[in-house]
Amino acid sequence: MKKYDNFCSNLHILSKASEQDLQNEFIISGIIDKFFVQFELGWKLIKELIKYEGRPIAASGSPRTIIKEAYKIYDFFDEDIWLEMLDQRNDLTHIYDGKKANELVYVIMNRYIPEFQKMEKSIKKLYGSSINDL
Repeated sequence: MKKYDNFCSNLHILSKASEQDLQNEFIISGIIDKFFVQFELGWKLIKELIKYEGRPIAASGSPRTIIKEAYKIYDFFDEDIWLEMLDQRNDLTHIYDGKKANELVYVIMNRYIPEFQKMEKSIKKLYGSSINDL
């Protein structure tokens, strides 16, 4: 599945955030941008999986609706963290303060990246090699 491959590819890059110079504003901005992309890839991947599972709610264009449905279907899916990420994603355009940006980067590294990694492994375990056929 192309969406799964894109999710994993972007996550591989985002996972290197802790190895970067976190004093550099350009790096901070890049990590936040990569998080934004990763979140988009994540909820859209889940939407495709929900569609594959035959759930009509997959026709919804709302990330919040997809997140809530994913929580009902997948035991690995943490609704609270995903809703928090959705709120962060929605607030990204309002981050003008360098301190807030730095705080978000640490949340991304310590809370969100592990959630994305858990999702990657859980999907691979649940769907196996058939993920490529979806």
